[in-house]
Amino acid sequence: MSSATLTGVGVSPGRAAGPAVRVADSLPEPATGPAPADPATEAARIGPAAKRVALRLDQAAATVSGDARAVLETTAAMAADPALVDSAEQLVTGRGLPATRAVFEAAGTFATALAAAGGYLAERVRDIEDVANRLIAELSGVAPPGVPELAGPSVLYARDLAPADTAGLDAAKVLALVTEEGGPTSHTAILARALRIPAVVACRGILAAEPTGLVVDGDTGTVEIAPATVTVQAFVHSGQSGWNGVGTLADGHRVKVLANVGKPADAAAGAAAGAEGVGLFRTEFCYLSATAEPTEAEQRVAYTAVLTPFAGKPVVVRTLDAGADKPLSFLDQEPEPNPALGVRGLRVARERVGLLDRQLAAIAGAAENSGAEVSVMAPMVATAEEAEWFVARARAAGIGRAGVMIEVPAAALTAREIFAVTDFVSLGTNDLAQYVFAADRQVGAVAALNDPWQPALLRLIATVGEAARAADKPAGVCGEAAADPALACVLVGLGVSSLSMNAPAIGAVGAALATVRLDDCQAMAGAAMAAGTTAAAKAAVRAMLS
Repeated sequence: MSSATLTGVGVSPGRAAGPAVRVADSLPEPATGPAPADPATEAARIGPAAKRVALRLDQAAATVSGDARAVLETTAAMAADPALVDSAEQLVTGRGLPATRAVFEAAGTFATALAAAGGYLAERVRDIEDVANRLIAELSGVAPPGVPELAGPSVLYARDLAPADTAGLDAAKVLALVTEEGGPTSHTAILARALRIPAVVACRGILAAEPTGLVVDGDTGTVEIAPATVTVQAFVHSGQSGWNGVGTLADGHRVKVLANVGKPADAAAGAAAGAEGVGLFRTEFCYLSATAEPTEAEQRVAYTAVLTPFAGKPVVVRTLDAGADKPLSFLDQEPEPNPALGVRGLRVARERVGLLDRQLAAIAGAAENSGAEVSVMAPMVATAEEAEWFVARARAAGIGRAGVMIEVPAAALTAREIFAVTDFVSLGTNDLAQYVFAADRQVGAVAALNDPWQPALLRLIATVGEAARAADKPAGVCGEAAADPALACVLVGLGVSSLSMNAPAIGAVGAALATVRLDDCQAMAGAAMAAGTTAAAKAAVRAMLS
């Protein structure tokens, strides 16, 4: 076919070219019949099939590390989930469905509930669909859909990639990834960065194009349809190497380069990557699988395990970001018509003050046990009054440094008032973008609006940066925006004093910062904000960097 260029959202930097290989879509919907002659025997097939699928995923997890391992282990746990298996078995014995159809319908019910919850749980829908496909394939005796065996270096394109497929990619053969759906904060995006594979998501038209060759630019988000004879171009990363482990600009200006962590393995990976501390410790891991609130003692032990690798270094702990879109069984909350805008984060804490106070006490105890320099921050804060209330609770618990997340536009617009009652703020650019643009970050059709290079988002961040300078207090970024080396320079120019990211991005970001001065960063920030589009913002900054 003739050459053409498509545009998506670049989520993992670098440029690569090669023959295109399509990743198969999900298996066809299983038939509703015929009914099994022996429903009990048919139902009994499901549990062992689930165990075999989970075992293969666990075996794959043992061959990788970091984010990839965590994704595979999570998918394995979902495959063996007794609730899913029991639901499918009941559909066989109660309605006479074939096992494959029963798995399809049981998984569909779970996926619908997760999608309706929105936010974090909506991100698990793709995992459930992947597990269902693997179970159906196992029951049918066929190979599951997913990444095919590659004869040589190739560019993969797909409607979307299951997290487990992305986690198991052979980086020696996969030159780049392109998906029709997905967004900047999807598992595909996060894992592609971890594997250092150029990737573009939300690339409308890639499936219809049926390309034989592709040239992918993960920096600009452009995908060129090329002939099958395209010269293979191995991955070229835009990041730097050789970082000395200290977040410093070329003129000596300090910018802390920190890690985002959510469990002990993340903390170990962040420390090994040279992180100067932790800018975001997500504490939800201690709660998500619990049927009752963990005790203060249990929380203290769990937090200590995460904090210990950073003894003597700063760690910012985010208090429980649950409720509404991240429901916990023991919270027993009422269903909400729009969970993303409902009772979550600090709003839950204000309804259940004891829940927050017990967590703060556990955090204070873990800080004492580990020797880390611990601060706390609250999620989903919208007003200065809420911020002041949280800081007072933290101080009462014996935690001397407290701040809040800026992920609601109202908080950004009242940053001066919030700085007056807090010690610091941290910008959660993932949520801030979706609320600024009224664009669900899990919906591929609006993924371009959630691109962190959006000038409107950068202007809002600049408002917070100006307030930080006026208050002489720190403002960090802990969203995915911080993992882009070029955008990191822009964020520093906007007034950000620390950047926090997943472990694989730490070295490249630290190295990129070391090549620029503060006035360079400010000039890049001005150019990006003045641009009319994300593409223009990226082009302007990359031209200045080069």
